[in-house]
Amino acid sequence: MAATIPAQLLEGKRALVFGVANKNSIAWAIARVLDAAGAQLAIAYQNERLGERVQKLVPELRREPLLVECDVSYDEQIERAFATIAGRWDRLDVLVHSLAYAPKEALENPFVETSRDDFRIALDVSAYSLVALARAARPLMTAGGSILTMTYYGAQKAVPNYNVMGVAKAALEACVRYLAADLGPQGIRVNAISAGPINTLAARGVRNLTDFIKTHAERSALKRNISQEDVAHAALFLASDLSSSITGEVLFVDAGYNMMGV
Repeated sequence: MAATIPAQLLEGKRALVFGVANKNSIAWAIARVLDAAGAQLAIAYQNERLGERVQKLVPELRREPLLVECDVSYDEQIERAFATIAGRWDRLDVLVHSLAYAPKEALENPFVETSRDDFRIALDVSAYSLVALARAARPLMTAGGSILTMTYYGAQKAVPNYNVMGVAKAALEACVRYLAADLGPQGIRVNAISAGPINTLAARGVRNLTDFIKTHAERSALKRNISQEDVAHAALFLASDLSSSITGEVLFVDAGYNMMGV
């Protein structure tokens, strides 16, 4: 049964979403749900090519979003993106970080063969970028706020072929806890959603993804996989005041896979 989105839940809130690559992105599902709940959106895209894809998706939203270009690998682009937002908005309420990257070789080769450069890139884009974006967002979150990121079970257990991304996600989850402690006095909450495997553009970099998705459905408590919308609904909860006392947490949205013993 499709969930009904409360149209006024985020009315008057302003949300910035990073990580929309195409219509199958988890970030896009989150953007659509936040929009349906009444939030005013800004969407950050990495480069001109991805910006063109985002432009094609915009008509699906209820309101025209603010679009900003930002490659999170560069501090100057982060500064410029937030300066643009600060010039249009007097505050920011929600920040969604749905970003991860590792070089192809780091995912294809055994973890023990991960090069120094590939390790650095994976940790920089997948984990440190959350720290950089939270720091840039903090001055705009004058009334408190919610910061969300996307993680995966491979941060806590060794998952075949996930390799350096598992280490990057483990670092990301630690960043969530330390940021939650730092930003809590300002009323800013920081949480992560650990989603089950979904056939997205980013996930296709992991070998044997199709086989793992099948196994996940067989072994999960609910005996099924999850969708982008399942993750988006959890993100809506964490973005809203319904979760006002939740911070520093990892919320599993994986049909109960993580808690099964076998």
